[in-house]
Amino acid sequence: MAGHSQFKNIMHRKGAQDAKRAKVFAKLAREIEVAARSSPDPDQNPRLRTAIVAARGQNMPNDRIKRAVEKASGGGEGDNYEEVRYEGYGPGGVAVIVETLTDNRNRTASEVRSAFAKHGGNLGETNSVAFMFDQIGEVIYPADKASADEMFEAALEAGASDVVSSDSTHEVVCDPGDFGQVAETLDSKFGAPETAGLNWRPQTTVDLTADTARTVLKLIDVLDDNDDVQRVATNFEVSDDVMAELTG
Repeated sequence: MAGHSQFKNIMHRKGAQDAKRAKVFAKLAREIEVAARSSPDPDQNPRLRTAIVAARGQNMPNDRIKRAVEKASGGGEGDNYEEVRYEGYGPGGVAVIVETLTDNRNRTASEVRSAFAKHGGNLGETNSVAFMFDQIGEVIYPADKASADEMFEAALEAGASDVVSSDSTHEVVCDPGDFGQVAETLDSKFGAPETAGLNWRPQTTVDLTADTARTVLKLIDVLDDNDDVQRVATNFEVSDDVMAELTG
């Protein structure tokens, strides 16, 4: 899976372990609510189906998922969230994509711009870095859920385009339009994944020193902690020596 670094995967799992459950669920509920506006039926609404699969991948309770759908479809008082994507560069020339759902565009823009500025980066125009990424569907399972051959065979039969297995994870990649089908098929065979959702995969990566990587990680942490930010994607890579320095 070109452009996907071991370092990113390690930090992804650490972030998932350290995340405050309430904040994670609030962001997932917001995505479900926005997705359900066009139709509350996941069978007829691929985006809603994707959002629900991602929520279940984080062990979000079914009643919380149901409330989010009802809130968007008239069963509750909904919020007027707007989708805004920010793009820019962090330290070391790292490309950064920030996807948000906000009820106050000015507030979110100010906070995202401030995060970049305080960590040696700067915001760019729309599509200033997105062309460096491919949007993908991604389903991640712990390595002990299945053998590499079992996961590979099941994922390809489900419609996935790529599978990368390591000592710790199986990463299944598919086209965004196939994500719901792939995730649901794998869930029926292997149970709930560790994480599942749409993501951005870099076409090329930027190598960083340990000091620059630390600053980039601080920027990502600040962005992730923002209630309006749904996901952050970057294109940085680190060598094994830098990895050892960062995780040692």
